[in-house]
Amino acid sequence: MDDKTRTELEAAAFRRLVQHLRDRADVQNIDLMNLAGFCRNCLSKWYKAAAEEKGMAMSYDEAREIVYGMPYEEWKTKHQAEATPAQQAAFAKSQAGAGH
Repeated sequence: MDDKTRTELEAAAFRRLVQHLRDRADVQNIDLMNLAGFCRNCLSKWYKAAAEEKGMAMSYDEAREIVYGMPYEEWKTKHQAEATPAQQAAFAKSQAGAGH
């Protein structure tokens, strides 16, 4: 596979992942972190870092809007629930020694 095709496939897979995360607003970021070790905010940070590696200025809020499909504060108001004690405990356990 040539580099152009690989990049196009990776971009398509990324767009599908972002759309899936937008469609599954019921899945909280803390659940993603607890199960997969990353969340929408991590993806936003990676997007911002990739833009900066290409010499493009991008704020974290701009990157989050790309991932969330709306301003982050709007998404939080519409979709984010308070983390339960069980979710918080699982998060603390997953972060212990994770180097984050």
